[in-house]
Amino acid sequence: MRFAGALAIVLSVTQLGGCGAGYYWQAAMGHLDLMRDRRPIAEVIDDPATPVQVREKLQLGNAAVDFAHTELQLPDNGSYRVYADTGRASVVWNVVAAPEFSLEPRTWCFPVAGCVSYRGYFDAARARDYAARLASGGDDVFVGGVSAYSTLGRFADPILNTMLDYADYQLAGVIFHELAHQRLYIKGDSRFNEGFASFVEQEGLRRWFIVRDAEDEHYRYRLSMRRRTQVQSLLTDSRARLTDLYAGALPEPALRVAKAEVFAELIRAYASLRDAWPEPPYFDHWIDSDMNNARLASFATYNDYLPAFAVLFDESGHDLERFYARAEALGELATEARTAAMERRLAVGRDATAGRSTNLQQQVPLAAAQAED
Repeated sequence: MRFAGALAIVLSVTQLGGCGAGYYWQAAMGHLDLMRDRRPIAEVIDDPATPVQVREKLQLGNAAVDFAHTELQLPDNGSYRVYADTGRASVVWNVVAAPEFSLEPRTWCFPVAGCVSYRGYFDAARARDYAARLASGGDDVFVGGVSAYSTLGRFADPILNTMLDYADYQLAGVIFHELAHQRLYIKGDSRFNEGFASFVEQEGLRRWFIVRDAEDEHYRYRLSMRRRTQVQSLLTDSRARLTDLYAGALPEPALRVAKAEVFAELIRAYASLRDAWPEPPYFDHWIDSDMNNARLASFATYNDYLPAFAVLFDESGHDLERFYARAEALGELATEARTAAMERRLAVGRDATAGRSTNLQQQVPLAAAQAED
């Protein structure tokens, strides 16, 4: 999970009072502590006390940032040229919540970032306390640790210690993803924002592997994407079943039992799939005994619009600048018009992938299709 738009909290702390002030204060102080601890990456690399593994990852990060600027036309504003060690396993913990019988996540609104489908905390205990309050009111909740987030270019975002355990391609992908948020961010539209950044990440990695000629790394990425697609298929099927279930007329006790069975079947299906994999990567962090509406909703936010952006990329002749321009034009539409345009492309993308094997270099094959705006 990633946390785009954290700066909304920082900028809003002096504007809001009352019962929300404590939340904004912890977020602002957590963020400012992080900014205070930044060091230029060049300085960290040159420091004899820097562990070899850290030095090598930061050198890789520098290469990824250079690539993002020159090959992906992503913003060059000092982000990811600095490093910060948080001293913890996650930088932020996100709380996601959804009603007991709905897959629509709760949203929280901030003056800069707009409405987003998560609420972030720099302290895990506070995140769990807030989630417990939501759960006591009947919501399904999920608390997920976050390894990286974006301030949308308003600060020079650092590479964090929480990102250094990633494989090389994963670190590069995170940098591409977060810089994509800095290139385009539509206030209040999480599905659009995350779909856009996730597509740029994947297209960026496709080009990254070509330039680096890293066969082993590319193989691991393709294997991960193939398995990810298999797991996402299970999640999509479960979402469809639950959507139909929640739209029905079952009384709540029976609905609760049927819901539990859908999630139990999902867990069993994943266990069967995993047993067929002789080696990592696995996706145990996606599916476990705590599966609920909130966890399922968090995956949808990141992945729903990937096929639609693939179609948009086709419409742009696979030219990134044209793609960005078309995405920016969609971002200028009213919410309903933008959603309708994306849903049309989503239908085209799904039709194009029906019956085909997954393209191992990307999440979905690129469909040669034109959809009206």
